Amino acid sequence: MLPDIDREEAWKILNDYNKDAFHLKHAQIMEKVMRYFADELGFSQEADFWALVGLLHDLDFEMFPEQHCVKQQEIMQNLGLDKKLIRATVSHGYALTVDIKPEHMMEKILYATDELTGLIGAVAIMRPSKSVMDLELRSVKKKYKNPNFAAGCSREVIERGAEMLGWDLDELITRTIQAMRSCETDV
Repeated sequence: MLPDIDREEAWKILNDYNKDAFHLKHAQIMEKVMRYFADELGFSQEADFWALVGLLHDLDFEMFPEQHCVKQQEIMQNLGLDKKLIRATVSHGYALTVDIKPEHMMEKILYATDELTGLIGAVAIMRPSKSVMDLELRSVKKKYKNPNFAAGCSREVIERGAEMLGWDLDELITRTIQAMRSCETDV
């Protein structure tokens, strides 16, 4: 599956709708995490598409947080983007803002890891190293259990994503840490 836009065009579109450094960094992290999982799970031929989905998944969030994933469909359709790209990016809003259920493995990975990368990142910046490179599962689990820590990262979505993948929570967290380690120096 080849994307209908390249990375440079996608980055320009993202920057047209996002100015905050945090949102742009999150998009880059998700781009790399999605590429990692494409390669890891045997979808290397689709890695560019998976990466674009990760990069563009929150296209509308900064400008339209109350209409997240809903407004995104409209924006992407107006830009003439491929329906597969639109569906894939908005599926991570399933049961929150849209009824587009993640079906493809890539959509399930996006759904499961989007919130989790935020939580893992929050745990990492509290460490002396400020890195995921030395982050262990037990450290993430300890913070995960505290609902006040990274409260904006929905545990319900993370758990639903793990279930969609057929992975337990420990496996999802461990694999996502590995994915984030693979790209930490790139972002």
